[in-house]
Amino acid sequence: MKIWLITGASSGFGKVLAGQVLARGDRVVATARQVADVEHFARDYPETAAVTSLDVTQAGAAAAAVRLAAERFGSLDVLVNAAGFGFVGAIEEATPEEYRPMFETNLFGLIETIRAALPVLRASARATIVNFSSGAGIAGGAGSGHYCATKFAVEGLSEALAQEVGPLGMTVIIAEPGPFRTEFLGRSIAMAAREIDAYADTAGKRRAYRDSNDGKQAGDPEKAVAVILKAVDAADPPLHLPLGPVAFAIADKKLASFRSDIDACRDAAIATDFDDAGHMQ
Repeated sequence: MKIWLITGASSGFGKVLAGQVLARGDRVVATARQVADVEHFARDYPETAAVTSLDVTQAGAAAAAVRLAAERFGSLDVLVNAAGFGFVGAIEEATPEEYRPMFETNLFGLIETIRAALPVLRASARATIVNFSSGAGIAGGAGSGHYCATKFAVEGLSEALAQEVGPLGMTVIIAEPGPFRTEFLGRSIAMAAREIDAYADTAGKRRAYRDSNDGKQAGDPEKAVAVILKAVDAADPPLHLPLGPVAFAIADKKLASFRSDIDACRDAAIATDFDDAGHMQ
């Protein structure tokens, strides 16, 4: 039996995960910006579910949710950072007023939630942090540059965090889903108001993808969450957890491209130390 705190439990992966975790008998603090959106968990599982409002961009909100977990269930074993949303638009098209709120939620809110939870997680016998990234955190794509930037940051932060908390007996899992049939392409994605004709064949295609694929994604979120649960329960879970065939295709293509780039420049790029560098060490 584990005690979980899940952000973004009102929709998408957070909602499905909270449901599966409760169904298997674990205890959950399910959070959302509007507590009414998660109250059904407390009604369905009155003994094992607690709910509270949590806007990860608000100072002190995450700490209050962590206190609820400790007070209601005695500790905290698993933190899941599922809160977040997407944004579509070319780099030139988007304004700070449009893209910065996404950074506040996807990155800075995630950081503050982790900071709030770590003192309690460290007391757990075997704590886990699951940070939701995306296939967009593995490789950049036209029209999703701002969103990719938030998820690339989550990847780097999570890799560093894993090195910091690993010696303390904690694990970090980066969930990297491709397209799954959640609300992501609908309510969970924003669009740049400005459209520049020069980007019609690049970023514009991402806009068209959003419009034509909402609700038609091939990925089953229930199956993806089952994989995440298996990873959380594993004795040696992976740090990177791509989910779905598209995510694996993105990863494979990125690895091949990265290898090609570094092989092509290796000799010249390595030979950049001072000539006497060997004597300075």
